[in-house]
Amino acid sequence: MLEKGKISSLQLAMMMYPTILGTAVLVMPGMMAKYAKNDLWLSSILASLAGFLTVYIACRLHRLYPKETIIQYSQRILGTFAGKTLGFIYLFFYVHLTGIITRQYADFIISMFLPLTPISVVITSMVLVAAMAVRGGVEVVGRTAVVFFPVFTIPLVFFVILVYADLDPRNLLPVMEHGITPAIKGALIPETWFSEFFLMSFFLPMLTDSEKGMKWGMASVTGVMLTMVLINLVTLFLLGQEITAFTYPLMEVARYISIADFFENLQSVIMMLWVLGAFVKISVFFYAVALGTGQWLNLSDYRPLVLPLGFLVFLFSLWDLPNLSALAHFQEKEGPYYLTSIQIVIPLLLLLIAVVRRRSRKAKEADRG
Repeated sequence: MLEKGKISSLQLAMMMYPTILGTAVLVMPGMMAKYAKNDLWLSSILASLAGFLTVYIACRLHRLYPKETIIQYSQRILGTFAGKTLGFIYLFFYVHLTGIITRQYADFIISMFLPLTPISVVITSMVLVAAMAVRGGVEVVGRTAVVFFPVFTIPLVFFVILVYADLDPRNLLPVMEHGITPAIKGALIPETWFSEFFLMSFFLPMLTDSEKGMKWGMASVTGVMLTMVLINLVTLFLLGQEITAFTYPLMEVARYISIADFFENLQSVIMMLWVLGAFVKISVFFYAVALGTGQWLNLSDYRPLVLPLGFLVFLFSLWDLPNLSALAHFQEKEGPYYLTSIQIVIPLLLLLIAVVRRRSRKAKEADRG
């Protein structure tokens, strides 16, 4: 194995939580409200179904091929040539997606806090820091996520407490005024974030308690879903239908908070949440790319690939999506089909093929016996 380190199922669950929410936490209320209006909370619940399905698929494939990732078992399922081709598609996909995530992080930092800083400097700094974690191995990435987990979650609860007095639950009404269709449309974007739980497939072979992988994976999906519902309800109760007017609605929630001088201007706390979440997310994606590339090339060590792959991430983040409007268009139009097909549809087809072939093989063996 390229990676000799081990993590627990609980560590994996705590790693996936900020990986999914890291970039979603600020933008999702506005994107979902655009389609679902005041039913955006329901969109989070509907979207989570994709997360539960993704975890189930990843864990079932892991049971069939317990020591391999999708880069490896795709060759056993489809044959060497087709499997190698599919593996290359996955590697390109995750390099591309890591670049998009890094660009999203950089755009936020520059637009909100560092308007005079060149975007290349922000991107380079994050890629280099993530590269250090990736070179450290899965245990470093896992421990970093565990350390950051309470730092990421506790401030969210803190925010809810501070704005509680200003919340207006009447903004929730009327519920499903136009049926469930708007909520379904609003679920298409967060569904792509939930599909990212397929990244688990790169980490499941490294678990010390792989039999608990599905349980903790489902728990992580539930945690992400409940957090999304909470954030959507808070922004809805506070901002009402004005949610859609803001690119980062949670930043507007932070501006409402003013308790003495200590609690004024809490945007810096939001920035900390974003930076920590984005760091964990980029590190997890980056690690999957580095490990997968090493497996695809049949190398004995993936670490020499980290910096060259980091340079590719840097290039994708600069060239692919030139501005925020292009990023928003991608997330709303192409993203739901692009991410879902790669992270849910293709793995589901692989699982079906693997199960059918295994049953066929057992039937032939039974006939011979």
